[in-house]
Amino acid sequence: DAARCAVRMGASEVYIVYRRSEAELPARAEEVVPAKEEGVVFKTLCYPVAINGAGVAGVAGVDSMTCIRTELGEPDEQGRRRPVDVAGSEFDLPVDLVIMAIGTSPNPILTSNTPAIHTDVRGRIIADCDGQCLTAEGEAVNGLYAGGDSVTGAATVILAIGAGKTAATAILSKLRG
Repeated sequence: DAARCAVRMGASEVYIVYRRSEAELPARAEEVVPAKEEGVVFKTLCYPVAINGAGVAGVAGVDSMTCIRTELGEPDEQGRRRPVDVAGSEFDLPVDLVIMAIGTSPNPILTSNTPAIHTDVRGRIIADCDGQCLTAEGEAVNGLYAGGDSVTGAATVILAIGAGKTAATAILSKLRG
């Protein structure tokens, strides 16, 4: 989404840099295909290690991003093949702006300070179909609701909005008795 917005706002070259291959890309095909059609270049099997720049009149600027190439190794604990650095493969990608869009997850402060909230392995809050938070035992936490990315994870905006709307509707219903 960030890359496509950059293209629409006039960026001449837009890259998505991802450390695994396109097959492991956590984006949906419905997002990848239009991004490619709009001119976004996918630089896979590499990741940034430094953002380089020279200050101009006291203002920091970006000149390039140093990346290192990777290859896929053995699967990690979640079954995804782990990227392994390729020695001596560093290269500079000329860029003048970097948008860090590295995923979203719920703020861990919320769940660490509210032990009744149950989360999955990725830190997403477990909620019932109405958005009410659930305990580890599957019991509803009375009066505690969640929606958006905290429930859906880094999915589409539509799913996040839908989860938020579902929770808001349930809250309104509860308040109205």
